Order: sequence, then C-alpha cells, then structure tokens
Amino acid sequence: MHELILLRHAHAANAQSGQADSDRPLSLTGEAEADAAGAWLKSHRAHPLRVLCSPSVRTRQTLERVLARIDYADTRYEPAIYEATAGNLMSLLDAHNEPSQVLLVGHNPGIETLVALLATGQSGEFRGVPPAGIAWFEIGGDIEPGAGRLKAFWSP
Repeated sequence: MHELILLRHAHAANAQSGQADSDRPLSLTGEAEADAAGAWLKSHRAHPLRVLCSPSVRTRQTLERVLARIDYADTRYEPAIYEATAGNLMSLLDAHNEPSQVLLVGHNPGIETLVALLATGQSGEFRGVPPAGIAWFEIGGDIEPGAGRLKAFWSP
C-alpha cells in the first residue's frame, strides 16, 4: 500500500505581455492558498518520500511554500508534468511507485482527470480540483483507473 498526494498549483498571476505561460508566478491569493495547503498537509502528517513537480514557476512556488511546512525527502522537477494528460501522469507515477508516499504538484486538466480516473475509473466522473486543491489517495497495487481509494480531499 502506498499513498499518492496530488496537489494542483495555487492561483497564478495573469500573464504579462510576452510572458510564457510557464513563467507565470503565484498571485498574492495563490501564495496564501499554498501556505494553507502546506498547513493542511502538516496537520495531516504528510511526509512524502518523493516529490514530483512541474518545472513551471507557479508549481515550483506552490511547492516551496508547502515544503516550508512539511517534512519531505527527495524532490524532482519533471518537465513531463507540464501540460501532461492523466495518462502521462499515470506513466510517470508508475516509474516512481517505490516510495510509500509521493506528492505530485501539477496542473489541470491533468490533475483533475487523474483524480477522476483513480477514484472511479472514469475520466469524466470528477471535475473541480481548484487551485491549491489536494486529493490524497491510498493505492494498493498498480496505478491504474479505479485503483485509488480517496483518503482525503481538501481545497482552500
């Protein structure tokens, strides 16, 4: 049995003229959301042994604020998370399934589709992982549709 914590990045600022989407930083609201997500994870004793994060500015800033509040081990920035589909995320998680608890920080629609697939086996069954939303799963075997038991869901 291992645990998978999916965290959508917090609210980002609007893109400035000529700014790449991946370079958008957190807004002030996003900073507060990321701090609240970190506090919630700390209160639920999250201790990921591996952290996988998109390299975008807003995901890295979300992660920095969360990790300031919780214990963690190994952090890896994975370019494949940016613009990933749920299938891409499942493949990435398959490659990182040995730690007992993994935290993945990414983007919608990949995160919310993955939540739906893990919880119900259907991609359209769940919509609505808001910025800084967290879905915490227990998974008893392979990471595949319907394999997760939703342990907790939180949003700011």
